[in-house]
Amino acid sequence: MTRALLLALLPLAACTQAQIDGFFAPAGTAADTPAQEAAQPAPAPTLNPTPPPPPPQTATTAEEFDTTSEEDRAAALAEPPAAEEVRLGTAIGSLGDAADPGIWIETGYVTELTWGRVEVASTGKTISLELRPSGGEPGAGAEVSLPAMRLLEVPFTELPELVIYELPGGAPA
Repeated sequence: MTRALLLALLPLAACTQAQIDGFFAPAGTAADTPAQEAAQPAPAPTLNPTPPPPPPQTATTAEEFDTTSEEDRAAALAEPPAAEEVRLGTAIGSLGDAADPGIWIETGYVTELTWGRVEVASTGKTISLELRPSGGEPGAGAEVSLPAMRLLEVPFTELPELVIYELPGGAPA
């Protein structure tokens, strides 16, 4: 009996998730769209008027995931006006979602999208970037975009201590 039941269910095991969703989901639901499209996360909010495009689905290297322009990287490396910035605190940074384009950090030090600056405490390397709210506690850790990690010259597997500053005057000059 058990063997017959297993043999009867074996063809179902070969179905893809999209086929199963399409079979069981009512018409007009997410199952009507290809699984790859449904898996695409919504783009994160950005302060950049022309945010970089998302990486290609086939991206496998840091260069392929980093879709920021030379202008974006130059702006991030430019020295911000020090008189206007406010030191928010420190956090341990880790690599965020590599498929989320742009130069950003998600931190509990802010509650809304704003501009800021991050400095690696051990090296002094600094960049300007978007400060995105993480929803966590201030200083509880921060996720950093792949392009930001590259500009900070931090290995993706390292957990650096970061000093986080806000630029209340708006975008870096």
